[in-house]
Amino acid sequence: MKLSLASWSLPLCTLQEAAAISKALGIGALDVGLFYRSALNKAEILADPRAAAERVKTLGIAIPNYYHLFGEGLDGRNLASPRDRGANCGDFEKVMEFCDVAGIPTVFVLPGIVNPGQSRDDAFRESAESLGALYEISHGYGTSMTIEAHVHSLLESPADVRRMLDAVPGLKLTLDYAHFVCLGYRQEEIDPLAAEATHMHLRQARPGVLQAKSTQGTINMAAQFGRLKQVEYSGYMALEYVHQDYMNTLFDDVLSETIALRDTFWYWSNAGRRD
Repeated sequence: MKLSLASWSLPLCTLQEAAAISKALGIGALDVGLFYRSALNKAEILADPRAAAERVKTLGIAIPNYYHLFGEGLDGRNLASPRDRGANCGDFEKVMEFCDVAGIPTVFVLPGIVNPGQSRDDAFRESAESLGALYEISHGYGTSMTIEAHVHSLLESPADVRRMLDAVPGLKLTLDYAHFVCLGYRQEEIDPLAAEATHMHLRQARPGVLQAKSTQGTINMAAQFGRLKQVEYSGYMALEYVHQDYMNTLFDDVLSETIALRDTFWYWSNAGRRD
């Protein structure tokens, strides 16, 4: 298991500055996406994925994951919207080429929301069809496609996530315990999903609070790391403290909490040694 830093954790930093901070913190890996000053250029990725990939490679740092949004925000061109399926599939061909050339091992997309006029079952069915089509596109590339279940998506429970994985065989997860803990699920209810993860997000949380300070959360981090070890997880875990409007995550010292969580993992991985 290895750590990475999420570029969107540092909204005022350029991509180069975020990469330098990751190196300075001894992390040496950076997740990339489409947010804030460190955002990748989505138009360039879709127009010339190879050129965009070469530009990312000049950062000189491991890029474990790319977070792709098809539209703007959680609802724009989301995967439960059938009218957007063709356009999303066309874009995803370019996304996979970009990730493959850039050497990015995982990409994640969001599963979609319950759109106006849809039932939950309607949304689930449309999302499963979209995810199945995207998963087929991902075949033949060195990058693995994943989804992240999140608060306000159509997948807000471990049971719903399991049902989607059963509906789209081969689909894997970018797993963030915080989204489920925030909604009141116990850690033991989330643990079975760890075996389906190829990427992870890490931050503290508690019921009703998506992002909590390291001393105020209820996630047993040592137990989470132990569960990942048990299922032989060998991927990256992105430290994902953020400063943004979503779910009231505006009030934490992102750098301090990132370092504290980094140190928590290092202490566990060094079997309790602090050197």
